[in-house]
Amino acid sequence: MSTFSYRTLRPWSCTLLLATLAASCSSPSASDGSSTNATATDSTATGTVATPANSPLQVVAEFREPQIVGVAVLPDGRVFGDFPRWDDNPVAPIAEIGTDGSVKPYPDANWCLWNETTRNEPQKHWICPQSVHADKTGMLWVLDPASPGLKATVPGGPKLVKIDPKTNKVVQNISIPESVASRKSYLNDVRIDTQNNYAYVTESGVGSLVVVDLKSGKARKLLAMHPSMMGDTTLNIKADGHEMIDATGKRARFNADGIALSQDAQYLYWKPLTSYKLYRIKTEVLRNAALTDAQLAQQIEDLGQVPACDGMEIDAANNLYMTTFEDHSIKRRTPAGKIEVVVQDPRLEWPDTFAFTADGTMYVTASAIHKTPTWNKGVGKQDQPYRIFKMALPK
Repeated sequence: MSTFSYRTLRPWSCTLLLATLAASCSSPSASDGSSTNATATDSTATGTVATPANSPLQVVAEFREPQIVGVAVLPDGRVFGDFPRWDDNPVAPIAEIGTDGSVKPYPDANWCLWNETTRNEPQKHWICPQSVHADKTGMLWVLDPASPGLKATVPGGPKLVKIDPKTNKVVQNISIPESVASRKSYLNDVRIDTQNNYAYVTESGVGSLVVVDLKSGKARKLLAMHPSMMGDTTLNIKADGHEMIDATGKRARFNADGIALSQDAQYLYWKPLTSYKLYRIKTEVLRNAALTDAQLAQQIEDLGQVPACDGMEIDAANNLYMTTFEDHSIKRRTPAGKIEVVVQDPRLEWPDTFAFTADGTMYVTASAIHKTPTWNKGVGKQDQPYRIFKMALPK
């Protein structure tokens, strides 16, 4: 057993099930906020939660262990999953999920290896990858905060990595220095601005934005601990009806987390996870290295109240989708500011991260974060598979 600061629990002992899915699915009502009580047995599930009979969510894949967080889908339909080293030590923290049910370490087994023998090469291995994302050109990006067990970053480990799926080779590896990603940091999610060749990253450990010039590889930390970056511990955020409290009695506080880039790349949206506030800023000011944090703060737009959510994404009509985990749902905010229910389904056990495809399909993971040991006095309560779902985006 290694001497890492996180618990090495279960190996890659999960069974992956790729369901045979219908070619299309019906769009749900996006405005009435209701959920159905009619249920049917979920033939793919091994948990106890039944499937609403008219749910548009289709199971793409499910895993008993380890815990999935992120998903990315390429234009050719290839699906990738992200399995961070939190409570588990997955063999394939970044994996290509095959149509035949296989789970393949990506881009290769060596990149997925992390143990005492590889600690002197933190830039050549996934340490605790948090986000996998496909940009508009079909390139795959992996964001690795390098903080196994959410304890502290491994020196030299935080990085943003670009992979060409055509060759399955790393084509760019940007190390995020400790001045930007401190030992207490946790790089969380990323969006790629292919128009301007920049990356925008939420950092939830300290609470900040990280902006990366992809041409030069230079990263800057912005707005650290600004109120728009910080979670609120007074809200009694809940999941499954239970308040999120850790073993020491502290309420959950998750800082800047969800992130989305407008279709024209002019605006970046973000929010702290434990918060009911949504913010945005023009990307052109984020790219202006001459501006101070005080000047940037004056450019932040407070967009008002939205549900607590983890992941965010924007569709072609600039509707902002949110994985609203408090009530097992996905909601969206229209450009006019109206909040609409997209789908509500008890199988959305902490809906987490989105991937949208050009044909109008939405993929989403269910990571059951609220059932992990941290939020249950050290005892895992996972009684469901971790899942990837898909559905057609509503019109």
